[in-house]
Amino acid sequence: MATTRTATTQWKGPLLSGSGTVSLDTSGVGTYDVTWASRAEEANGKTSPEELIAAAHSSCYSMALSHGLAGAGTPPESVQTVANVTFQPGEGITGITLTVKARVPGLTAEAFEAAAQEAKANCPVSKALTGVNITLDAELLS
Repeated sequence: MATTRTATTQWKGPLLSGSGTVSLDTSGVGTYDVTWASRAEEANGKTSPEELIAAAHSSCYSMALSHGLAGAGTPPESVQTVANVTFQPGEGITGITLTVKARVPGLTAEAFEAAAQEAKANCPVSKALTGVNITLDAELLS
């Protein structure tokens, strides 16, 4: 069954001095302030499109890796994924780095690396971001 998720942004003013709010409508879990400065300079307690993409990518990737590992008979004890999305004003999003650390009893480092790469290739958010260079650093914890 397909699902649709909705977020709404209300923006006021010009890009450089304006500001807005992003609301996560489907879940209703919050409304977040956003400005150009929070995107191109320091966050200062506000979010950015890139941070929201990082949140989406890290959670999607963790789910995809967990699912793949469990399907192969080696369910993880834990998966922690950090997504770093780099934004360069004038160029846009120039790269994404996924860093994953996971505890998976009974799995070799080689099998983990293969599962990690497979999840990167097949995570729906990774697929949606195919125009961006995505790198992966995977570590199997003991």
